[in-house]
Amino acid sequence: MKAVIIDDELKARSVLKTLIKEECPKIKQIKEADDLLSGIQHIREFQPELVFLDIEMPEYSGLEILDFLTEEEVNFQIIFTTAYNHYAIEAFKLNAVDYLLKPIDSEELKDAIDKAEKLIGNKDLHKKLNELKTSLSESNFKKIGLPNSNGIKFVDFNDIIMLEADGMYTKVSTTNEEVLVSKPLKFFVDTLSRINTFYRPHRSYLVNLTYLREYVKKDGGYIVMENNKSVSISKDKKEEFLAIVQSI
Repeated sequence: MKAVIIDDELKARSVLKTLIKEECPKIKQIKEADDLLSGIQHIREFQPELVFLDIEMPEYSGLEILDFLTEEEVNFQIIFTTAYNHYAIEAFKLNAVDYLLKPIDSEELKDAIDKAEKLIGNKDLHKKLNELKTSLSESNFKKIGLPNSNGIKFVDFNDIIMLEADGMYTKVSTTNEEVLVSKPLKFFVDTLSRINTFYRPHRSYLVNLTYLREYVKKDGGYIVMENNKSVSISKDKKEEFLAIVQSI
């Protein structure tokens, strides 16, 4: 069998590839991609039987794979690799779509591959993925996974005060602590865009307007959050920002 791993994190891809080689010798060839579009190119050229697909990636979510492939091109099985919380996991179970929860367990990996192998050639994956997207968009899960040295910490959206870009990392300030996460700010912008209390006043910041303390006009205009941090407002965002806060 052939497989493609699509995950934006190099470490996650390396760990999964090692586990596959150790536990699943029937998979002889493995290609890797660090974003969805590169992964789709591998799928078209490599024609794998299995695709290990991360959900939370910058630019495009793994769930958007159907936006780039026709139903005829989906002739493989997908095993999602995810750090989603338990609300979303229920959606996976409901729609009979297989997943591996990070950090990945070797026994669960073997079981998932065995299950997927039996379904190769099954043509209902396209329908299942569409149903999964609908279930996830309608679900009430309100937490996000923040990778750390111990694993993944799940934080309620409502407890996030602000996020600040730090190169390819992001400083996440919550009501309890500040965490440096190995994800770019754009990842969080894409993930939290469906929540109307989050706003991006500047390319380097994403703030939760629930924790807005004050707006200061001087120095071009900036805002102060409840954690006493000041956040700049881009010139092209000032008018939009003022309109939003006046409507709160």
